[in-house]
Amino acid sequence: MKITPIALALTLSFPLLAHDPAPAIMQAKDLLLTSVQNKHQLEDSINEYLISEKLDGIRAFWNGKGFVTRSGNKLNAPDWFTDQFPTIPLDGELWAGRGGFQHVARTVLDTTPNEESWLRVSFMVYDTPTPDMTFSQRYTMLNESITALNHPHLQVIEQFEVGDLNELEKILDTTSNSGGEGLMIHHKDNLYQFGRSEQLLKLKRYQDAEAKVIGYEEGKGKYSGMMGAIWVMTPDNIKFKIGSGFKDTERQSPPKIGTTVNYRYNGLTENGIPRFARYVRIRNNPDI
Repeated sequence: MKITPIALALTLSFPLLAHDPAPAIMQAKDLLLTSVQNKHQLEDSINEYLISEKLDGIRAFWNGKGFVTRSGNKLNAPDWFTDQFPTIPLDGELWAGRGGFQHVARTVLDTTPNEESWLRVSFMVYDTPTPDMTFSQRYTMLNESITALNHPHLQVIEQFEVGDLNELEKILDTTSNSGGEGLMIHHKDNLYQFGRSEQLLKLKRYQDAEAKVIGYEEGKGKYSGMMGAIWVMTPDNIKFKIGSGFKDTERQSPPKIGTTVNYRYNGLTENGIPRFARYVRIRNNPDI
């Protein structure tokens, strides 16, 4: 089985304490690993992991009374949305289904909640800060307690097992081809902890990063009179251009100079330039 195309990344567990308004560790960046390292790690112990879909939503923390974002900002959900939510802290994602990121971003970051828009949103729970329980035990506890609530906007993200890397590869393909972000692979025995964890892996067909817009390149052909590409600079001072991923409306009104944008890519060239870079969105809010 070919493992090379898979972009595996070390991500972090989110240590949420009941008295904390929001986890400071949620602001840390992912540390990318090589496919070879992860291949050996997973081949020998894939049965020790639980797998779930990686969701593209807004990360949020329910502190028992209300929502806060990764940077500690309060989210103003309607009262009916959180009615009968448990009083224990929950780590999760406000999500509106695959392809629904823009709807979530427009909805949950508003100061005054739009009742109709919130109807499409669900709080998908990943974890709860219970340091003396393994991840497998925490998942079982959450699944039982939240399922029993039967709340229409509160769910636990399904965790499942695979028999080998071939099965994992097929599930990743199915998820990606259906518009999903990728998969999360969490070791069953992982305890809640501060800092990064090598027992929580992110599995995607691409990598993603951020860069600042520093210029434009004029479009040609059908894009004549519009923006053809944007020139960007990474935090490591790597300059390159992004010419794909834009809608026509975005080419007519491109991201402003100085704006930070999210982009996706597939590995790096020998000069450290992202390969096949394509635009995803403007990152104009630290909670996106």
